[in-house]
Amino acid sequence: MKNIRVRYAPSPTGHLHIGNARTALFNYLFARANDGKFIVRIEDTDISRNVETGIDSQMSYLKWLGLDWDESINKDGGYGPYRQLERLDIYQKYAEQLLEMGLAYKCYCSAEELEAEREAMKDKGYDKLHYSRKCLGKPDMDKPHTIRFKVPDNKEYTFNDLVKGDVTFKSEDIGDWAILKRNKIPTYNFACAVDDYLMEISHVLRGEDHITNTPKQLMVLDAFEWERPIYGHMTLIVNENNKKLSKRDESIIQFIEQYHQKGFLPEALFNFISLLGFSPESKEEILSKEEIINLFNAKRLSTSPATFDKDKLHYINNRYVKTLSDEETLSLCKPFLDKAGIGEGQEDDWFVSLIKVFKDRLVYGEQIVSLYHDFFEQPYALEDEAFAFMQQEGVKTLVETFKSKIESLDSFTPDTIKTTIKEAGKATQMKGKMLFMPIRIAVSGSMHGPDLPQMMNLMGKALLLENLDKTLQKL
Repeated sequence: MKNIRVRYAPSPTGHLHIGNARTALFNYLFARANDGKFIVRIEDTDISRNVETGIDSQMSYLKWLGLDWDESINKDGGYGPYRQLERLDIYQKYAEQLLEMGLAYKCYCSAEELEAEREAMKDKGYDKLHYSRKCLGKPDMDKPHTIRFKVPDNKEYTFNDLVKGDVTFKSEDIGDWAILKRNKIPTYNFACAVDDYLMEISHVLRGEDHITNTPKQLMVLDAFEWERPIYGHMTLIVNENNKKLSKRDESIIQFIEQYHQKGFLPEALFNFISLLGFSPESKEEILSKEEIINLFNAKRLSTSPATFDKDKLHYINNRYVKTLSDEETLSLCKPFLDKAGIGEGQEDDWFVSLIKVFKDRLVYGEQIVSLYHDFFEQPYALEDEAFAFMQQEGVKTLVETFKSKIESLDSFTPDTIKTTIKEAGKATQMKGKMLFMPIRIAVSGSMHGPDLPQMMNLMGKALLLENLDKTLQKL
């Protein structure tokens, strides 16, 4: 196999979207799995849509996800420049060569003339609104012009796609298309084909929404008798209703920056995205970067749309959160607690205790705030099933005994609370479920919840006694 060189080629028209992140990640995995090179090339020729912070955002969040590259705007590998706007003289050179070869021609039609031509074709019921070629053969004129590629007649363009197998396009379905605009800036497909050749790109892995671009790129490559890269068009990512992800779909977080801001872990997101359209030879879903690289095989790219399963993402991120040390979990969650004004003036130990209470249920950092509010700031209410449980013999005496012992505590800590629960059980001859469940219900109103001593410590002695009183008034 020839040297593996793949590229992720974002346009800086916005921030890193989940679909683009998957494209970047699969190219990265393909390069690393095959001892190849991963290149980040900036396709910034759509000047009107470029966002000032677009490049920095793309690069920083690729890095945050755990991707590193071998060549890019900040890492020259000898194939630069890596921004298309810095390569305009290159595109001009090859466009002129196509003119000299008779494979392209100058088009002097204005935008208004082209639109009028299209409307006339529509009125006549044409099914193919191709340019009429009325500028083909015109002598050179000193006036603004585009350069159009002269599409060969009656030719088929076939390529073997890594995902889809053989794909064929007919030239008759593609009109003569512009390769260089009036402002000397190349169109996407022309610049892409030239760059892929000059940068010696061996494989082009991208979303299937790009598949219709492929024949135009093949035309350029074939015109110069350049070797074609191998193409692989990955299926689209769809939502749980099997609809293509739309940036207007607010039920799914779609930009990597938002995951960072909400306190998702980059390793978990890397793991999740790698499974969107790829089925590794492993029964495990929780896989490290190294494991995913070792397992990655383009032959196992899915031929069916990849479903963005939020529950699966939450499951994976929760599994990663559970592996964090106390210090790491504190670092993840405390900024959100601080912003919400929770625990003002408390020491780190208090925050660690709070986070430990919810860690098993914690999906992402920001969620710690809602977990706190939902549990500690809900008005006390005794659930029906819980109230029925408390009607059993000996329960009221247990609660009274526990309350009395809590009132006499000088030191109110998880350890002293745990000891007090055991003492209350011993004094009333209650144990197991008949010890812990009544106390949990008595202090929280619920039959389920986080670690009992930790929870009561965080509630504080005053609120704990208040809830015990409310329970006893109902029994």
